[in-house]
Amino acid sequence: MNAKRENFKRIAENRVNKIIDLISKLSNLNNTSFYEYEYEEINNIFNAIQDELDRQKENFKNNSKNKKRFEL
Repeated sequence: MNAKRENFKRIAENRVNKIIDLISKLSNLNNTSFYEYEYEEINNIFNAIQDELDRQKENFKNNSKNKKRFEL
């Protein structure tokens, strides 16, 4: 395997695992002893995440960048 392919695999695995860990931490917000939220806010959070996933998948197809910041 060439160096570019090895670098891609190594970095992709590292970044994807970090993203998965961060996403799993969202469940901590589910603790109503510490947090109060509305269902619409939860939908906004997951819609923003899904939108960004869709955008990044499209970026791989188009090989371009298009960043958007999330705010509640």
